[in-house]
Order: sequence, then C-alpha cells, then structure tokens
Amino acid sequence: MAHQFYFNPYILDNLPAPSSGFDVVQDISEPRLRMYVTSRGIKTFFVRKRVRGRDRRIIIGNYPDMEIEAARAAVPTVLANVMKAPKTRRNKTAFKKIINAYMAHRVRRGEVSRKKLARAIDRHLAPLFDKNVTEITTNDVKVIIENISGTTIAARMQELLRSIFNYAAEQGYITKSPLDGVRRITPKRRVRPLTRAGLQRLVRAIEHESSPTIRGAFMMLIYGFAPRSKIFSMQWRDLDFNHYTWDERPLSDMAVVLLQDLPQNGRWVFPGRGGNHLIDPRCAWRRVATAAGIPNLTMDDVNKFFMRRLVWASNKEDFRENMNQLLTESLA
Repeated sequence: MAHQFYFNPYILDNLPAPSSGFDVVQDISEPRLRMYVTSRGIKTFFVRKRVRGRDRRIIIGNYPDMEIEAARAAVPTVLANVMKAPKTRRNKTAFKKIINAYMAHRVRRGEVSRKKLARAIDRHLAPLFDKNVTEITTNDVKVIIENISGTTIAARMQELLRSIFNYAAEQGYITKSPLDGVRRITPKRRVRPLTRAGLQRLVRAIEHESSPTIRGAFMMLIYGFAPRSKIFSMQWRDLDFNHYTWDERPLSDMAVVLLQDLPQNGRWVFPGRGGNHLIDPRCAWRRVATAAGIPNLTMDDVNKFFMRRLVWASNKEDFRENMNQLLTESLA
C-alpha cells in the first residue's frame, strides 16, 4: 500500500530512496496522483486506472522537472484521455510503420540502447515488416518466435511483440492482438557467477595482463561502478580530479588513483585501434576470466555485482563514501 501524505517540495526533496526496487507514495490533496521513488533516487509522477479490463499506470512526468501543482492539474486530463475509445483506422498499415510509431512514442531509452533494440527488431522481426498489421495471424507470430535461437532472446522478443500489438490496438489499428492467449515463454534465469572470492581472483588475474590499457580498463570495470560501454568510452575532458568526479558522477578513491597513473595523451582514457576508444576486448577478457577460474564470467557481471550491493545516496559525497566502503569490503 502506498504511503500517503501531502506532496510538497520539502518532503519530496528529502524522500529516502529504497535500497532496491522502488517505493510508491500517494498525494493526500489529489489521491489519484502517485509517485514512484526508485533505488537510484528518480521520482516519477503517475496515475493508475483500469482501462478496458486492464490495470494501466500512466506516467505524467519526473519530479522536479515537473512541479507538484502541474502534476495535480494534469491528472484529470490524463485520465480523461486514457478512457477515450481509440479511433478505428481502416486504412491498411504496414507493420513496419507501427514499429516506427511505437519506437517514437513508447520507447524511452538512451541512444546506444535504442540502436541495440532497433538491430534486434531488424534481425528477428523483418519477415513481418511489409505485412498489413491487421493480417498478421497468431501462427505468423509463432513462426517468428520459434525461429529465434535462445530462450531468453525469444522471450524478450515475444514480450516486445506483445507490447507493439497492444500499442496498435490502443491506437485503433487492430481490434485484437494476435498474441492474446499465447503462452508466455519462461526464460531460464542466468545465475551470475561472481562472488567476493571470485572478484579477488579476478583482480589478481587482471594485474598479470601485459597491456596497460587493457589492465586499466578491466580494473575500471571494478572501480568505476558503470557499464563497460561507459568505461571504455571515457574521455579525459570529462574527468575532474579536483572534485573526484567523472561527468558529474562521483569517482571512488581507487578509481582516482588508477586514472591518475595512466598517461594522459589523446582524447580517450582507454584508446583502441584507429584513433577510437577501446570497444570489445573479448579475447583478453576470456583469458582473464579463465585465469580467475570463472570462464563464464562476463564484463557486465562485474557491474551487476557491485550495483546490486551499492547503497544509493542523493548526496554525492555520501554516495562516494558508499562506493569506497563497498570496494574495501569486497576486496579485503
């Protein structure tokens, strides 16, 4: 059940973030207005409404970008719009056009993640692109899903298709999704193999790498508290050693020491071939992971290991202290 209180800037600015997942709070002045508070400290206004038999949660905006009074005023309009019956569209519309509209209006991702999703769509859903969305059958969708190798990817693409067809139904392009009644694929949850002991073995294996660039990049995967794509594309201009920050995000003490010992020549902290930054040193990583006794370890597993344990704090110094404490405990 949501915690209820009168929304005001002082209380919302000082709401504690949960250690994991998200909390929901509710406004007393406008009981239909609620707010998500994530473990990363992001606060989002939303309303909840049952529409045509389905529970829907409609995002209004993020706080403090949207003021409280503006969010309250938007509630009646949002609820009125969501209850309107979709206008039935009788013109033939290619499925590719529906995907483009879905990507533009429903997908909220960064540029890199959006491009990755677009590549997956082009790879797996291309046979449906030129078909009229009203003519796509349940069997067509099943054939697409069955031709995808890997349970996890097939499950993700099935859920993506379900979301796209639901969007098409909401916009009036179809009256019923071809995925209605289709059994959901249950992916096998991958067990991330990294433990504290494995992390310490990994550090020792990285220290034996001959390339200083590879060695530094792999150590920053541990010290940097960021995904590999962010680590490998670090630029010197984004680092501020006076305030121990990297593009406005705090740096751990171990990261600062590591970065200050690297040669600061060129644009990239970890340069790769052809004047670009380091991209994907998978062979070197496989060698390091095997030497650490964890051959199935991925670079993303390292970031997940720390982010699951890191305590979020809105204050940069407190957050930085939490990073230092976690590193000390994990590498002791």
